[in-house]
Amino acid sequence: MRHLMSPLDFTTEELDKLFDLANDIEKNPEHFAHACDGKILATCFYEPSTRTRLSFESAMTRLGGRVIGFADAASSSASKGESVSDTIRIISCYADICAMRHPKEGAPMVASEKSTIPVINAGDGGHQHPTQTLTDLLTIRSLKGRLGNFTIGLCGDLKFGRTVHSLINALVRYDNIRFVFISPEELKVPDYITDMLKDRKIPYEEVIRLEQVMPELDMLYMTRVQKERFFNEEDYVRLKDFYILNASKMALAKQDMLVLHPLPRVNEISVEVDDDPRAVYFKQAQYGVYVRMALILTLLEKER
Repeated sequence: MRHLMSPLDFTTEELDKLFDLANDIEKNPEHFAHACDGKILATCFYEPSTRTRLSFESAMTRLGGRVIGFADAASSSASKGESVSDTIRIISCYADICAMRHPKEGAPMVASEKSTIPVINAGDGGHQHPTQTLTDLLTIRSLKGRLGNFTIGLCGDLKFGRTVHSLINALVRYDNIRFVFISPEELKVPDYITDMLKDRKIPYEEVIRLEQVMPELDMLYMTRVQKERFFNEEDYVRLKDFYILNASKMALAKQDMLVLHPLPRVNEISVEVDDDPRAVYFKQAQYGVYVRMALILTLLEKER
């Protein structure tokens, strides 16, 4: 039996197979409409989510399976004090596979150690968000035709952004990647990431102004400043509008640059950018369904 806790749980060769399967699902959805008949996915979300939870539910439904679960901790026995370990033991009796989101880092890992079904980490605090990373990689590979040989800018909340941390750790396994980190001083990427890049001799640059680096980017990964990660309301208010991507900034970019965003968007990307063909964040959300379908199939096959 196999779980997914981190994007690094799959080799690059395994990821290629997963993405090939996702692209096949995109082109031939009818071939997979009954692939999970009789199977049940449990979505255990201890933290609010729209895209991730619904994309998992959409993925399983499109595969012919069914979904059970809860959308926040208050509607689960966690509100009575039940541990994650006990919850997953019970869920293992009801479902064939589980997607878990939790505000505490490492909670899905704890669940996987006690589970008798595959567990997918659907986000744990500010730590990892592996299925978003798989979505990001599939989007890049599908639209750019490659994973490697590009400069990617990551902008916004690089300190608390689990999507950013996961994506960086996944991309360093590919050739000729250059990172540009764009953030205010208070939201800089953690030292453990820059130390890792130095150790691996992977080029990176840290800047504050987005306009300064727009012309050199092949991809721009925007993120929101996450209110839920702040302990101080004043700090959030001061930083939430630090970056707003608009048409004038897009005019500085390459004609084939891609703009990605894990969503939800607040106001860090102006709606006027939505009609720009380089804005692919809604396509990215669609790729999220395909890659989760491929992941469910892969993990259930491993289980069998």
